[in-house]
Amino acid sequence: MTRSRRRLRKFQQIWLALGLVMVFRARIVFAAGPMANAPRAADLSGTVRDAQGAAVPSASITLVSSTHVPILVTATDSNGRFEFHDVLAGSYRLAAEAPGFDVVSIEVSLAAGQSNRADLRFTQLAPQNQRVTVIASEPAALTPDPSERILIHDELMEANPGRPGAPISIPGLPIETASGGIKAPQYFAPGVAGDHGEPIAQYFQVGDFLFPNNLPANAHGNGYADPNPLISQGIGAVQVDGGAFNVREGNHAVNLAAAYVPRDRLERFVALTGDYRDLDLVTGWSPSNPTTHAWLAFEAAYGNGYLDRLEHRKQFKFNAYRSFTLGHHRVTLFGIGYYGFSDIPGLIPVDAPVRGSTIDPRQNDRTHTSVFVVTDTWQLSDKQQLQFSAFFRTYSLQLRSNFGDGLIQQSEFRTVVGGNATYLHKFRKQLSLLAGFDLRRDDPRGLDLKRADVNGIFLPVTANDLTLGFATPYVSLDGTLTRFFHYDVGLRQEEVFFENIDKLNPTNSFNAQQGLTLPKGTFTFLPPSTTVLPRVSFSVGEAFHNNDPRIGNMGTTPGTILATAHASELVLQKEIYQTDVRVTLARVTNAQELAKIDPDTGLQQDVGPSINQAITVSARRYFSFGYLQGSFARADAHERITRQPVPEAPRLIWDALGGINRLPLGLRAQGEFEYVGRKPLDSGFTAEPVREIRGALSRPFDQGRFEVGLNFLLADGFTGQTIETLQLAGEPAAFPRVVGVPLKSYASVSFTYHPGSRHGFN
Repeated sequence: MTRSRRRLRKFQQIWLALGLVMVFRARIVFAAGPMANAPRAADLSGTVRDAQGAAVPSASITLVSSTHVPILVTATDSNGRFEFHDVLAGSYRLAAEAPGFDVVSIEVSLAAGQSNRADLRFTQLAPQNQRVTVIASEPAALTPDPSERILIHDELMEANPGRPGAPISIPGLPIETASGGIKAPQYFAPGVAGDHGEPIAQYFQVGDFLFPNNLPANAHGNGYADPNPLISQGIGAVQVDGGAFNVREGNHAVNLAAAYVPRDRLERFVALTGDYRDLDLVTGWSPSNPTTHAWLAFEAAYGNGYLDRLEHRKQFKFNAYRSFTLGHHRVTLFGIGYYGFSDIPGLIPVDAPVRGSTIDPRQNDRTHTSVFVVTDTWQLSDKQQLQFSAFFRTYSLQLRSNFGDGLIQQSEFRTVVGGNATYLHKFRKQLSLLAGFDLRRDDPRGLDLKRADVNGIFLPVTANDLTLGFATPYVSLDGTLTRFFHYDVGLRQEEVFFENIDKLNPTNSFNAQQGLTLPKGTFTFLPPSTTVLPRVSFSVGEAFHNNDPRIGNMGTTPGTILATAHASELVLQKEIYQTDVRVTLARVTNAQELAKIDPDTGLQQDVGPSINQAITVSARRYFSFGYLQGSFARADAHERITRQPVPEAPRLIWDALGGINRLPLGLRAQGEFEYVGRKPLDSGFTAEPVREIRGALSRPFDQGRFEVGLNFLLADGFTGQTIETLQLAGEPAAFPRVVGVPLKSYASVSFTYHPGSRHGFN
């Protein structure tokens, strides 16, 4: 047995022991759920009022832990009241946000076994050090990145209500679905052209734990991350940061990291959304006891899309959440079940009409997954916290595509298991210590690429079984040097294990181990709020993503196993005339990657070192009748040796988002405009610009028991634009051309019913 194999076996034994402990612990804690009113539990209630003392309904209330992580989210009722029940005693920050007002927050200390009260009052101009929704007032050990944004769901737009794709439209980060149907959508960042999430990390935040949604060495793309299984109504917020500067974020967190934060409770509802092509039914439920932090949600969707190629889409989703306090412990559980199938139109030329909107009607996608996550946050004292987390996932994919050279099938089934332990000690205000350890194992089996012959029979091109193991300790120090300077420095040590069993060419089988040391640091200047000086933060960090360890069908040796990157970022932020203004300068250099495998062809290719430089300017302001925010981003991404532009990376992004809550007849409206400019493709081609306008108009009836809405998308352009070599009927030969999926405008109607009492949970 080789040395690397012995290390892999030892890693498996360590993980198995940790997993058994966590499963046993989770069973004990879950069984003890009725004891949630243990002495360490506390309640918190209060009201939110404006400067004139009037109640503010529908304000978003966030309870932020001492580690600056939002753990509970709720909203005020019609009288401006809010409540949190069964909260672990300790110190928190309570933040309130509503259209027309700047964010306000206060520090609260919750005493065990008592009903605590905290009231908040909005003013038109909040001090700079109270703004926690856009950027934490003090970067802390768990959220050190100055570019972090915590975006409340109610102030964002659903990307495609009643349709597949990303659940939330994140301002400034365009979404593309390369082939239509249920295929996984992809967020883009300025100058970033990742393969389905390769340099963009995606997480589900469960308690204080970040569950990684990326799938390394996926059959259809390294780092494949699919948010389709999430039900949008269950999302309370989305956290976005630069990716490379937080020691808790590892594989794929290079240019960007996004974390979906579930709500603490759902108001009971049944929602039906549909149009002449699609129908979507969603229902959500929380227990009638308001002290119970739990919800269940189910979604069933059927549809055909808006192209001539009918999708015959079916999607079924189940999401569940439970959180409770047991003594000194806060336990959070989150689960997902998902099945999806659809025919997909696939990519077609942008410069020629294609009959039926597809070059091959046999293209389709079938995906199913299940996820279970449990987190136990143990409050050892007012200054010490210990967290244990464990997760288990299954995932299956069968994708049939035609990129111009025949129908191919990519498939896999994998199990994913892992865990985390994190210790936090706040010695004093000037110094905090964070130390943790991540474990993860992916077992993709039947990782196959097949190609159909002239009779439609799929013949193997590559066939592999993989094992990927990740063992990662990390540590960081966080504190202040003076009241004007803050620092956060950390180190993350990545140890990655690969085992590749090539079932077609056994001589290509191998196992390997490689390690990386990733330093990270953030330094922030915090001027007094009375000065004209902006807040300035500078961050540097090393980051990485693993590559697909398979050897291509024309290769003989493994390629670059771990692809490294160096990132730096400068953020300036200031409130000017009640408007929060932010300027971000980002720079990421990527190392050369040798023999990188193309999952669509099974071939290997060398990718030269590259550099991406981007500037983003954003502004956000609340008004008495709503809110408005906008952003502009410009990027330059090119290879460092050849100076050729990095293909498919967006260079120009405009975004504007707004909401109005005081329209005549009780109407409420939201709208977003997004523009992605021309971007270079391979072989000197250039993509067409893409314009999208999303809108939502709603009207409540019977004091909120019923709600009717209209959603629409006005779109122009093609999504998923790239270069493929293909030949249409009547053409003499195949040649390279720009292809994509046409974007279609549509409108849908929604009807929502909230059973039970008005203006409250039931």
